[in-house]
Amino acid sequence: MSVSMLRAVLLFPLFCLALLSAPFSARAAMEIQVIGGAANKIAVAMVPFQTVPGQPSPALTQIAGDDLNRSGQFRLVDVGGAPQPVMPAQVDYGVWRGKGADALVVGQVTAQPGGRLEIRFYLLDVLKQTQLAAYSYTITAGQWRATAHQIADLIYAKLTGIPGAFSSRIAYVQKQGRRYELRVADADGQNPRTVVRSNESVISPMFSPDGNQIVYVSFEDRKPVVYVQSLRDGQRRKIAAFKGSNSAPAWTPDGRRLAVVLTRDGASQIYMINADGGGLTRLTRGSNIDTEPVFSPDGQTLYFTSDRGGSPQIYRMAARGGEAKRVTFNGSYNVSPAISPDGRYLAYISRDGGRFSVTLQELASGQTRVLTDTARDESPSFAPNGQAVLYATVQGEQGILGTVSLDGKTRARLSESGVDAREPVWGP
Repeated sequence: MSVSMLRAVLLFPLFCLALLSAPFSARAAMEIQVIGGAANKIAVAMVPFQTVPGQPSPALTQIAGDDLNRSGQFRLVDVGGAPQPVMPAQVDYGVWRGKGADALVVGQVTAQPGGRLEIRFYLLDVLKQTQLAAYSYTITAGQWRATAHQIADLIYAKLTGIPGAFSSRIAYVQKQGRRYELRVADADGQNPRTVVRSNESVISPMFSPDGNQIVYVSFEDRKPVVYVQSLRDGQRRKIAAFKGSNSAPAWTPDGRRLAVVLTRDGASQIYMINADGGGLTRLTRGSNIDTEPVFSPDGQTLYFTSDRGGSPQIYRMAARGGEAKRVTFNGSYNVSPAISPDGRYLAYISRDGGRFSVTLQELASGQTRVLTDTARDESPSFAPNGQAVLYATVQGEQGILGTVSLDGKTRARLSESGVDAREPVWGP
């Protein structure tokens, strides 16, 4: 593959960006389709919480239940025709055991002064007839959906021993007609807000480790420039605006520095820069293309894509620089590395017979598995709990987002009619 072709593939799409002034704004949310699941799902019965007049919708149990269902680890038990307990003392465990439930969730919503709502819920082990957890929240109506995600996180953690990731967020670029929008949404694609609006393309978003900022690449100055923008007030600043191309930003785990890809000295090479735009240092050298940097969770290792071996493959090196070692060996085309939060896995895009698929590699053993059954995947990103990978793909010529479990058995597709979604990233 020629250098020009490789650059087009690895850095696509780097188009001229005409960024418009855009206050944060909400938009329609995505629809979710879940496919497959674990072989042995945990059966959970979620009794609709006792309600109060005028509470938000949908119900807390519907939102939390949808979260659990999307994970592929749970089976929701039909609660129809059964008593609707509110407190553990009201539960007839024999009824729920007869319905095949492993766990039961009950609770209530009560009105509080000042328009606030108190949420109380209980998680019960049906087989052992014991209480696993009890929680209460006092919230505003605006915290309704976030509270439902927290409930799902708690249930997931108690029943699997792994932290949930339903309270996290995703960012992605959405196109409708000639308009591009960089959006931030809940992990289920709901509650989206637009943080950047453009007449052309926006690329390479990435949350800061604390989740308060997002970095991305724009072309508003007739060249690719890296910006960091606050998600609290929308203020932004240029981080890399050097001669030539400035692209592919990646935060260090402590949020103090970023790796960026610059062509200021010729070929695409990786540099380090402070989060305030100072302290530029070069990490890689040569006439080859080095791009798509990403750090290991401990910040000691940098993974990146390079054509230095003749075809695009993934390499790693010490974050301070030094000798680069090849990581991927299966096939002639492997790009877009992402590292799991525990540092065990590498997700990337591999090409096989014209299909571009999300592939998972265990770093210690080198064993790989293809996770997706689609053919035009891109931009893999791990969930904060490391149990799923977010990516973009194409379905019926429309760009959509997808998630897939690490065993490849559970897939969820997020799409919105009439729009293309690309460049996804999972964040805190």
